[in-house]
Amino acid sequence: MTPVNGIKERLIAIVAMPDTMLIDIAGPADVFSRASLALKSGTPRKEAYKVITISPEHGKKTCTSSSGITINTPLSYKAIEEKIDTLIIAGYASKSPFRLSKDFYKWLNQNSGKIRRIASICRGTFALAEAGLLNGKRATTHWMACNELQTRFPEIIVDPDPIFIRDGKIYTSAGVSSGMDLALAMVEEDYGRELALTVAKELVLYLQRPGNQSQYSTILAQQQTESGPIRDVQEYISEHIKEDLKVEQLSEHCAMSPRNFARVFLKETGITPGKYVEKVRLEKAKRSLEDSNLSLDQIADNCGIGSQDSLRRLFLKHLNVTPGLYRKSFKTAFRDNIA
Repeated sequence: MTPVNGIKERLIAIVAMPDTMLIDIAGPADVFSRASLALKSGTPRKEAYKVITISPEHGKKTCTSSSGITINTPLSYKAIEEKIDTLIIAGYASKSPFRLSKDFYKWLNQNSGKIRRIASICRGTFALAEAGLLNGKRATTHWMACNELQTRFPEIIVDPDPIFIRDGKIYTSAGVSSGMDLALAMVEEDYGRELALTVAKELVLYLQRPGNQSQYSTILAQQQTESGPIRDVQEYISEHIKEDLKVEQLSEHCAMSPRNFARVFLKETGITPGKYVEKVRLEKAKRSLEDSNLSLDQIADNCGIGSQDSLRRLFLKHLNVTPGLYRKSFKTAFRDNIA
């Protein structure tokens, strides 16, 4: 850690990948920077954060983001002399596989033992995979790239659902804004919930979405559905979620036999009608917990779940957390401060 004005700093090095999305770098950087200001002004003063952007290409001083904005990378990975506390590999916008030099992957592998935390955002997970740091570990990336990650690196346990995963000292996160969730989680890990809450309020964010919060909602799934009749049924489910939505009722809505409807629905969406209804109910319940003060019984009734006990079982099954704890951890940080 480097002392600055008598205050030690944890070095956060963010690797700016070519064609990176700006938020992959600016989002986490702002979280750590705001936390650092609070740490420096507090009593007693604590070790703050120092954020730098580095290049994965030796000798390259700038990086152009996917939006055309130039990012300064004054140092390459080879030129860093300070001890890195947290290394974050930013993602990139291109859907094509992107490979850096073998020297970078070698450096990453050889220095991984000296770095306290190593993380990736979005498709930056592929760099950790290329370096062999994810072998035998659970990991995630942007939901659109999860199949590719699993195919190219079968030794990784790819989980497409969470917005971020920690496996030991390795952290991987999903698409785009999840990098800020990950950074908030790291701040809370280092200095506690109060500081993370302070930063979240300043940046008008959730304190943080739990890591197991799904990155792929049923609304996105609905937009991916090719069949008109199945899309219509999905909309019907969303609009009538309080009702008893059995296969027989849903099949009538699109003029199919129950058996044929179940087959077509599974083919189009990848899940059974019953599981889809369950996911929609879960998402509606999550939104109610996030945005309302309704009781658990009221939420269960509004979502067609039935009872508070059934709501609890549903949350434990999918999120491994109770509805009460979910509400506490997922409330918008700035709600109580709105005039």
